[in-house]
Amino acid sequence: MPFNFALKLGYALANFLWLFLPKKRKILARENIKNCLNLDEKESARIAKISAVNFGSIFIEVLSFPVLKNKMQEHVKIIGLEHLKNYIASTDRNGRGAVIMTSHSDNWELMGGAFAQNGIPLVGVAKKQRSAGTDKFMNEYRTLIGMHITYRSGVREMYQLLDEGHFIGLIMDQDVGRKDGVVVKFFNRATNYVTGAASMSRFKGVPIFPAFMHKNSDGTHTLEIQPPLYVEKTADKRADIYKMTQHLATLTENHIRKYPEEWFWLHDRWKSMRTDFTPEEVAELNKKILAN
Repeated sequence: MPFNFALKLGYALANFLWLFLPKKRKILARENIKNCLNLDEKESARIAKISAVNFGSIFIEVLSFPVLKNKMQEHVKIIGLEHLKNYIASTDRNGRGAVIMTSHSDNWELMGGAFAQNGIPLVGVAKKQRSAGTDKFMNEYRTLIGMHITYRSGVREMYQLLDEGHFIGLIMDQDVGRKDGVVVKFFNRATNYVTGAASMSRFKGVPIFPAFMHKNSDGTHTLEIQPPLYVEKTADKRADIYKMTQHLATLTENHIRKYPEEWFWLHDRWKSMRTDFTPEEVAELNKKILAN
């Protein structure tokens, strides 16, 4: 099929499948939007639907990796690529890689392909799928587009890959368990946030490059890479990691506010705050967060 027609078909199919999405999941997305963006019921419902239906075109783009591989520069415009290129060319990095931090906005799978096809030795950190067939399919297509894949559990491999000069791509906006995160302010709420990027950066002394992608009106995408960030290394390790994690959360929030229809609102982002913390702890954390 012509690529643009396939994208429209994918969107139409997702629009149909929206009818069968569980009601509780729709309510979750709508409530997330209302609480985060202070919008009314109607506008929250509109954004929730568009956010979900976007998965149709995302899926088609992933299926089209064999075609897009040779047309990536036409399909994804990159702003700020020089930040990565300058770091790669620098002599003071001692051959080490860096961390690329992003979120579940727009097509994050395509983003990984855009980095790889522009000469960035990217390692995508993926969650292993329950279905072995789905997991194999996704990793085959990620590899086809030029990415190396490791699983979230492969922390030792990530550090080794950093030493070898690879760039570790971390999607940092999903919920984690209490023991794996730190509570920061995110959309003016106490939110449990993953610390992976800050921890890696501090331990290895490598920079973090925040990067976010959004969709253009013609169906193409723009990927914006920000200048490198370095985690301060003081005697207080927790404070260093907390400070950078809060900064990354704020950058992510700013991007979501700018492109709210492209974020993954269907995810139960504040689940651990309900299940891993007592109501009294959450109230105290919110009080502390809002006071800062």
